[in-house]
Amino acid sequence: MRIAVRRTGGFAGIERYAEVDTSERPDAGEWHALAESAVAEGRGTPPVGVPDGFSYQITVDGKTVYCADPRLTEAQTRLISQVLEEGA
Repeated sequence: MRIAVRRTGGFAGIERYAEVDTSERPDAGEWHALAESAVAEGRGTPPVGVPDGFSYQITVDGKTVYCADPRLTEAQTRLISQVLEEGA
């Protein structure tokens, strides 16, 4: 499974992008469950965020959803954090 996160917005307006390929990971099952939950709770179009808040584009195996601060679900928050921390 390929998981990509693009973060835009924020006070400085700096875009950040990271991607994780779970195919070789021993914890791939955990990533899959988290990604499926985050995508299921996402929107098909970018939501209206708050001033200086972040907006996110999450893509899992070609399916893209959108979400924004401050209305992230727990699964979205965890997935975004993990991908941005561990991804390349």
